[in-house]
Amino acid sequence: MIPELSVSRRTRSTPFTSRVEAAGVQAYTVYNHTLLATKFRGFEADYWHLCNHVQVWDVSCEKQVAINGPDAYQLIQLMTPRDLSKARIGRCFYVPLCNEQGGIVNDPIAIKLSDNEWWLSIADTDVMLWAQGLATGFKLDVQVTEPDIWPLAVQGPKAENLMARVFGESVRDIKFFNIKPMHYRGVDMQVARSGWSKQGGFEIYVNDAVLGGQLWDELFSKGKDLNVGPGCPNLIERMESGLLSLGNDMGYETSPLECGLDQYVSLDADINSLSLPALRQQVPARQLKGLVIDQACQLIDQNIYLDGQCVGQITSQAYSPKYGVHLAFVLCSLPALGASLTLDVNCQQGSVSGRVTSLPFDFKGLGLEPKA
Repeated sequence: MIPELSVSRRTRSTPFTSRVEAAGVQAYTVYNHTLLATKFRGFEADYWHLCNHVQVWDVSCEKQVAINGPDAYQLIQLMTPRDLSKARIGRCFYVPLCNEQGGIVNDPIAIKLSDNEWWLSIADTDVMLWAQGLATGFKLDVQVTEPDIWPLAVQGPKAENLMARVFGESVRDIKFFNIKPMHYRGVDMQVARSGWSKQGGFEIYVNDAVLGGQLWDELFSKGKDLNVGPGCPNLIERMESGLLSLGNDMGYETSPLECGLDQYVSLDADINSLSLPALRQQVPARQLKGLVIDQACQLIDQNIYLDGQCVGQITSQAYSPKYGVHLAFVLCSLPALGASLTLDVNCQQGSVSGRVTSLPFDFKGLGLEPKA
């Protein structure tokens, strides 16, 4: 028996909730106190539809923390070890937000809308409260708010064609991780070429609840021949793409250097960042890696073993129907792992070995070809 999710005013619905339910959502989770669909047709059926067609996702749970004022950049830079001093208006940046110990508080997309206005499109922690505390403590001239913005993602290989039908051909000119206002029924909405999949697509930052419902309906009416359908972030697709999940693969107890996010840590930059002093001193004793098991398996625990000794834990895992292998992200002890290229996991069929690899998975380098 699967427990029910009790929904109350503390669990936020969205302007799209009625449409998500009419589309046949089978499961929800709660993300930033907001309902987030996790399944429509089934995990594998959702995966294949995303890879082959186009989906509309209600990702209103990606709350926007808006930082406005003369010290907006200063506050953003305090929160991240990535150098944003040369950030240009209209660009999006993946940024780990880290505390004074170097632990990951969140990993949002930072969006520079003007010199004095930034948005943080956040993962699942209460960033607004932390940002307000820092602003007060450092006496910064900013306002930190959570405006009524409800992101809607259009993802999949046919996403651009669908977006062009709704917003016009100029939407094709938006480059990856760029954002610009697009006109929709008399209202400007920010549109970015981004999204939590590697299938291509856009995120629409809906700022009008009534128009949001109309936009949802228009995307579906104009995408029938594209096989448009409802969707949501998909575990299988994100594993294949090497996309990390806050709270699963990383969090307060891990640093970006342990999670393979070194390129987003500007160790040599002359910037005022809370976490850089600690990160500059850090020599990681563990690392997030990939594990490839050449068969389907039903795991019975989350531990990984080397010669019978537990050397880490599985943080995420899924079977890849495209490659016919079981994929896992594993947080390993580097001294215990040593030069070993294999690790064992406990499955219902007994102990099974898998290949250790870097992330994201290099399927061609691993000798794996798509099966479909």
